[in-house]
Amino acid sequence: MHAITDWLSGLSGPVVYAVVAALVFVEDALFLGFVVPGETAVVLGGFLAHQGRVSLGLMLLVVVLAAVLGDSVGYEVGHRAGPAILDSRPMRRHRERIAGAQDLIRRRGPAAVFFGRFVAFFRAMMPALAGMSHMPYRRFLLFNALGGLVWGVGFTLLGYFAGAAYSRVEGLVGRALAIALAVLVVAALVVWHVRRRRSRSDPPPDSGGDDDRS
Repeated sequence: MHAITDWLSGLSGPVVYAVVAALVFVEDALFLGFVVPGETAVVLGGFLAHQGRVSLGLMLLVVVLAAVLGDSVGYEVGHRAGPAILDSRPMRRHRERIAGAQDLIRRRGPAAVFFGRFVAFFRAMMPALAGMSHMPYRRFLLFNALGGLVWGVGFTLLGYFAGAAYSRVEGLVGRALAIALAVLVVAALVVWHVRRRRSRSDPPPDSGGDDDRS
């Protein structure tokens, strides 16, 4: 992450905006949330805004617009291409997760579009699945815009305030200790995430006694 930040910070302001916007747009429009670090780019954009490399207000605007436009393109692709997308080779490896996303959008509709924005896989697939399900575009656009606004502002500000916290710690204890602290925080988050995924994948305990009816 530090290397990526150094690379982005070496670019000019307009190029930083373009790179962040492109990563966010492509992640949503071309179903590349599995490999394209759109969310990471947004956080780094906020981080660079704190450093004064770019404008925070303009970065917020760029991120939100890229998110909404990317989802709109994804919706249109799903609406027109339909099941052909799901039959493609890259999608076959994610059939179970796609089936779960389809079930979610059938049951929750617009709410799935909003909350799907905050999960990487759903963020990539939900717009296309909404188009395939023939959800009215106006309804999709409303919840897509709300999700893009909350997500874009939230993660950009997360990077901004992370930059502020990093600068404060670095000023107090020095760069080396600040980096070590950042590594520990990231490691703790990874462990927490892995444990949460394992707990979700564990089968629920057998309640027992259901077959003892008289």
